[in-house]
Amino acid sequence: MGGYMKLTKILATVASILVLAGCASAPEYTRSAYERVRERLLSMEGFQAHATVEYISNRGSNIYDTLQLAAADGRYRIEVLGPENAAGNITMFDGQTITQLNPRISGQISVGVRENPERSEIFLTSFVRNYQAAQEVTVSVGSFNQNDLTVLEAAVPGSHPYLSSSRLWVDNSSLTPTRLAIYDREGTQRVIITYQSFEFDPPIEDSMFTP
Repeated sequence: MGGYMKLTKILATVASILVLAGCASAPEYTRSAYERVRERLLSMEGFQAHATVEYISNRGSNIYDTLQLAAADGRYRIEVLGPENAAGNITMFDGQTITQLNPRISGQISVGVRENPERSEIFLTSFVRNYQAAQEVTVSVGSFNQNDLTVLEAAVPGSHPYLSSSRLWVDNSSLTPTRLAIYDREGTQRVIITYQSFEFDPPIEDSMFTP
């Protein structure tokens, strides 16, 4: 978290903000990095990742260690690894039905669970859909731990008071995301997803999204 706070300060002071509709004056290397990042994200068929998800409220924050698997068509599976009182919880969406499994209560399976944006918006696939649908997106450049980054931002659809826009940090060398943050209407971070490991286009079977 501390390192990313430093990154935020770097972006606020030295990053050049480029509105895509008028980025012709941007340095060539910046446009090239953005184009490579954009192409990789838009060609993504799915991903799997080990990521921490932090939900921030006025009363504090809750952090979950997760394994995520998602397809570009919206299907997903998320397993909670920690904290201990939530470990083993699995939520799956097969494109029509959301199913939740709770291993601490023997045999408990909840089917037809209502979707909520606090869960669905944490997936990179959701960010890509929002990015594609946005009327206007912005891109900035920065660096962290000597790595050059491209930072994309897009609006989150809907009227949720705490989920208004999202920002994605992507490593220019590996083209993999390092962090995804979701902001409320006042620009305060409400959800922070930090990727420990990330893989584009893993083998995906339909059975991975059903119990």
